[in-house]
Amino acid sequence: MLQTVRPTLNPDLLDTGTPPIPQAQGWARSYDGRSGPLIDLSQAVPGSPPPTSLLQRLGEAAALPDLTRYGAITGDLSLREAYAAEIGRIYGTPFAPTEIAITSGCNQAYVVTMMALARAGDNVLLPTPWYFNHEMTLTMLGVEARPLPCDPACGFVPDAEQAESLIDAKTRAIVLVTPNNPTGSVYPPETIAAFAALCARRGIWLVIDETYRDFLPDGVKAPHEIFATSGWRDSVIGLYSFSKAYAVPGWRLGAITAGEAVVEQIGKVLDCVQISPVRAGQQAVAWGIDGIRGWRETNRAEINARAGAFRAAMAPLNGWQVLAAGAYFAYVAHPFADVPAAEVVRALVGERGVLALPGPYFGPGQEQHLRIAIANVGKERISEIGERLAGFTL
Repeated sequence: MLQTVRPTLNPDLLDTGTPPIPQAQGWARSYDGRSGPLIDLSQAVPGSPPPTSLLQRLGEAAALPDLTRYGAITGDLSLREAYAAEIGRIYGTPFAPTEIAITSGCNQAYVVTMMALARAGDNVLLPTPWYFNHEMTLTMLGVEARPLPCDPACGFVPDAEQAESLIDAKTRAIVLVTPNNPTGSVYPPETIAAFAALCARRGIWLVIDETYRDFLPDGVKAPHEIFATSGWRDSVIGLYSFSKAYAVPGWRLGAITAGEAVVEQIGKVLDCVQISPVRAGQQAVAWGIDGIRGWRETNRAEINARAGAFRAAMAPLNGWQVLAAGAYFAYVAHPFADVPAAEVVRALVGERGVLALPGPYFGPGQEQHLRIAIANVGKERISEIGERLAGFTL
């Protein structure tokens, strides 16, 4: 009898954590409705659908025979031109369509960017708490996700001087996320500028994920000025998602902004993982950049108001502390010392029907914290969160 040897999977993939949101949503199945309908604050999803006009454009585009064919590897020219013009307005400097690559969501934009920048054995600095998919991607690629701790007392804003102390010969990039997932913190322009200068000086890449750029606080004219500097193409890569501002996460559209030579190299990866992004959605969003601008501004104001509503709802609660809130998220310290955050979340959803995510999903040193996705529900449900948490104990 022949002896068989069982094949194994990639050890780096096996070392990668399980996607956490399905796990947390599984805990919600134990909730019996005793406190009212479930308030699901686990995943950052738009709380309302896009305008009908955008959906109509999608339907019209889907009926075009030409859009059933493969498109350009880096995305259709119509969307790349429209997006280049849009970020030109935001940052006050021109961009070329050849400096844009359209991707199947911002998660894919991040994956292909990391594949272009780093290889197994290298490291990338991630401010902690970090977005879990960023860490998962690096781990499965065999790249070290090196934590850059961010002090809650400083609003979870990373420090460039501290980051420099963590750079070594294997460091290939520093990733910033602003407005931040998971904390909601907005990094000041001077902080972003300091990181851009650090990366240029040390010969590493600054990757800035601006998925939630459209939800900056009132009065902020531009997120930063690093794209207005002449040398950004040699050391800066921008990432973006159309999912949140256009309320179309199911369309899976994101974007990379980089120097033309970098986009050409990233195109090699894109050709292997997607060939071309979904084309009907591209055409609809290319129209929507200007076509639903008024709707997007109204939506931005509504989402931003939820951060204030959440702070007000939490203010009467003893022991709970809102450490940061903005864009789609709030980051909260729970009052139960020495109790694992996952145990707090399971009890909270089981007894009160409020589902959050445990802090350890977002990196080391986060057991005292929960992430709340405040954009998922309207202001009236946000006020109910405080009512449900009142008197909650373990």
